Parts: sequence; C-alpha cells; structure tokens
Amino acid sequence: MQQIVFLDSDTLDAGINLRRPDFPHHWQSYPETRPEQVVERLRCASIAIINKIRIGKDELAQLPELRLIALAATGSDNLDLEACRAANVAVCNIRNYSGPSVPEHAMALMLALSRNLFAWRQSLQEGRWQQSGQFCFFDHPIMDLHGKRLGIIGKGTLGQALGQRAGAIGMEVFYAQSQVGAPGDEDRLPLEALLQSSDVISLHCPLTPYTRHLIGERELAMMKPGALLINVGRGGLVDEQALLEALGNGRLGGAGFDVASVEPPPPDHPLMQALRYPNFILTPHVAWASEESMQRLADQLIDNINAFALGRRQHRLV
Repeated sequence: MQQIVFLDSDTLDAGINLRRPDFPHHWQSYPETRPEQVVERLRCASIAIINKIRIGKDELAQLPELRLIALAATGSDNLDLEACRAANVAVCNIRNYSGPSVPEHAMALMLALSRNLFAWRQSLQEGRWQQSGQFCFFDHPIMDLHGKRLGIIGKGTLGQALGQRAGAIGMEVFYAQSQVGAPGDEDRLPLEALLQSSDVISLHCPLTPYTRHLIGERELAMMKPGALLINVGRGGLVDEQALLEALGNGRLGGAGFDVASVEPPPPDHPLMQALRYPNFILTPHVAWASEESMQRLADQLIDNINAFALGRRQHRLV
C-alpha cells in the first residue's frame, strides 16, 4: 500500500476540499514540518506532498522508499531537481491553476497605488477632510492607468493574463525580451528599454540564478520617476534593500509586493520597514489564494498523484 505524507498542509486553506487519491493508500498529514523533521516523517513514504518545504540531496539519500514528490505549487526552487533525477524520484507540480487570481491581484495593487488609496485613507484617519473645509482636498497625486505603458517581465500564462486585463482598461502593454521569445515579437522590448519607458513594471517570471535580483539599484534608477513596481512572482527577483532606498528617496511612485525573499519576513526585513511608506503595499503571498484557485490546485494535486500511480507522466518536472 502506498504511503502518502503531506508535510505542510496548512499551506492550503482548511475549507478546501482535498479529496483522497483513487488507489489504496495510507494518508498522513502534518500542518507544518521543520527542516529537521523531514527525513523522519518521510522515512516510510513513497509519495511526499509539499508546498514550501525544502528537500535536497542529503534528505533524498536517506529516503530510499520515496518515489514521487508532488508539489502543491508551481514553483520548484525548494527542490534539488537534479538530485531527484539522480535518486529516481519523480517530481510533478501544479500548473495554470491561478490564472484569474494572480493577475487580478496584480491589477488590484496597480489600481490601489495609482489612485494612492492607502495615502488617502491615512489622511482621512488624520482628519484632513474636516480640516480642509472643502468638498475634497488634494494631498496625494492620482494617476490614471488608461493610456499608460505596462511593462511585464515574463510572458507566461500569468503575464499574458495580466496583459489582457491591462489592455482592457486602455493600457499599452509590452513584455521584456527573453531568449525564448521570437526576436520579431512586436510586443517585446529589451529589458532596459522596457524599464526606461514603462509607467508600471510587473514581475511574472520564475526565480532562477539569472533572475535573482533582476531588479536592483541600477534597474530601479532606470525606471521613470514616479513609476510603479509590482511583484507577485518571487521575492528574490528584486533587491529589497535597493527597493527600500528607492521608496525612501521618493523616486518610485510606489510598489506593491505579494512576495518576499524570506517568508514570513522578520520585523527588520526591508519590506517590513517599507510599510512605513503609504505608497508601498505588502500582502502575505496570497495573490494565488482565491477560493477558486485553491480548489483548482487541490484537484490538480490529486489528479497528478493518480496519474503517477497509473504510470502516466502528468505535469512532470522530473
């Protein structure tokens, strides 16, 4: 009988219906797992379900029974895929489940920042409306997104979905050139040109050695004064200390992040320090987490495991 162990089930909402696989199995679920508990809890498992838990070469060497790691997420940067391949451990992930949720979250961040909603809320709490004596007051700038240029880094499913939504409200949409993009794509620009010409930059690319700190001090200085930066991809895509400094010197119009390089970030983390600025929004990695998206994730997770048991390669990374 297959032994299935879910190491961090609290990464899914308890209200989601996570059905069980179709084949005979024993299911063990842990709300969370510390790094030193991984090997102990997976020692007899043939199938491991993980979301953010890290598993590398050292752990795999102690888990001879393991045959499948089923990721309850799309990203695989928490796994050593080469070590999995060498150990003959299959890996599958979740794909295209958060198509509406992530771009809608990115749009929400763009709209909140362009309209300066949090700054207006703060002014109201401070009594500024009453002090003004007028039907309105003009403490904070408001920018229409209509007619502005959105530069998207990453032209995958989510990047394109954001582009469609932005185009629907009248934004001009361009994507960063990449090695996999056709050189003649009319909607692609070199990264530097994209940064220099866009009113909003939104990140939708994976975290790799190449993309780590893709946006740093140099790139932030290239952006148009008053531009917005949105990151619903991975925290490591941006040099967060450089971002804090760019917000502090007033060059950026604002930034909206749903991810951090350390999650949860400690109190002294640059993104936590940036919360003192009304033009910075941080949400706790929930862009993907609409009820509908989480249910699609849960359904696909079990479908992937069922497919593996039947000998089918579905959403396999290894």
